[in-house]
Amino acid sequence: MVTIYKIFRSVENDDFVRRGETEGAPVDVADGFIHFSTVEQVAETAAKHFSGETDLKLLALDSDLLGDDLRWEPSRGGQLFPHLYRRLRIDDILWTRDLPLGAKGHEFGDLLS
Repeated sequence: MVTIYKIFRSVENDDFVRRGETEGAPVDVADGFIHFSTVEQVAETAAKHFSGETDLKLLALDSDLLGDDLRWEPSRGGQLFPHLYRRLRIDDILWTRDLPLGAKGHEFGDLLS
């Protein structure tokens, strides 16, 4: 199992929970797939795309359960990032936790363990 992560704004996550599925955040819809990060990538993703934002949610998923709809593709700096080419379903989620913003950026602390 490889755990992968998705960061949503609370309003995006609330909509996802209410509907039971989502095409993702606006950037995901525009790109035609849902962006995820690995444990090694997620802090940089937060810093790059969510700098200074509060009220974020961190979602964890088991990449093995997403099947052939999950593709590992080169992105930032040539790193392979997981991209999902279908709607994200609520039953895909292992857990959801608040992602706090501290003085030095988003604080992952024990969230990734």
